[in-house]
Amino acid sequence: MIELEGVPELIDPVMVAAFEGWNDAGDAASTAVAHLDREWKGEVFAALDAEDYYDFQVNRPTVFLENGVRKITWPTTRLSVVRIGGDKPRDLVLVRGIEPSMRWRSFCNELLGFAHELGVEMVVILGALLGDTPHTRPVPVSGVTSDPDLARTMDLEETRYEGPTGIVGILQEACTHAGVPAVSLWAAVPHYVSQPPNPKATLALLNRLEDLIGLRIPLGELPEDARAWQVGVDQLAAEDSEVAEYVQTLEEARDTAELPEASGEAIAREFERYLRRREPGPNPGAGPGVATESGDTSYLRDPGSGRTRPPKPERTGRQPEEPERPEEADGDAGGTEGAGDGDEE
Repeated sequence: MIELEGVPELIDPVMVAAFEGWNDAGDAASTAVAHLDREWKGEVFAALDAEDYYDFQVNRPTVFLENGVRKITWPTTRLSVVRIGGDKPRDLVLVRGIEPSMRWRSFCNELLGFAHELGVEMVVILGALLGDTPHTRPVPVSGVTSDPDLARTMDLEETRYEGPTGIVGILQEACTHAGVPAVSLWAAVPHYVSQPPNPKATLALLNRLEDLIGLRIPLGELPEDARAWQVGVDQLAAEDSEVAEYVQTLEEARDTAELPEASGEAIAREFERYLRRREPGPNPGAGPGVATESGDTSYLRDPGSGRTRPPKPERTGRQPEEPERPEEADGDAGGTEGAGDGDEE
């Protein structure tokens, strides 16, 4: 029995989860949840027992000094709660951790136990995958669910993926079997610039989450970070003619695939978001007049070891959960289960 002493009764709570590792290309998903926790000053109320779910030779603990005393931080998954006031208050339960090494069914059951005790109305799981998508275009974000009713009412894609899956797919199915509405949002990260961070993908996930749950999310410095990231990647691409040619090929394929979408619902959706952000809102940190279209912004953290040439058009990295090419999916809905960063193999 899970007892949550000190946690207040929540208002229409939504659980938002992300896990580092295989389902988190460019650290885009875990950074999105960390951003929510930081901007809304989340309070941690529970942490899963690391001994139950993690192989410490795979995810090693870290040692640090605090006032001269050595302490250890163990890899785990933590839950925090953020209380959002205003005219239409809605609370969030944030789940942020590392994909577990073992006992996935028990792991999901424990998270669902918290969801049940807190009265969670819906679970949203964030993920990011490597894909053939150009860094110069809006980040494709696919919204998928296993619930046909939810797919119809929330304009989502009903997942038809078959193949290897990560903890995101397992948790979504566990929610479905438990009768808890669950949605997965996947951002496609360019496979030729997969090293973290990728604030452009993080921003795209937050924009899609904002539309899904009807909350205005304070973005802080994220739009500026995203702009700087894209400038940096543009500069690196311009230094190599093969890379520049490859990016142009991806752009042409993407633009051709999105011609019908560009004149329809996508423009209306972005215009609504623009108007919403111009209006003064109840949420702190989300100032009026801030347009947050994820397609024109980015930020680069150049790894200190020097530039690694992006791969040629052949697809690289681990992408077992990508049933359709990112350029075939639109920016807000698609049918993919997702895959993680190739570094997690």
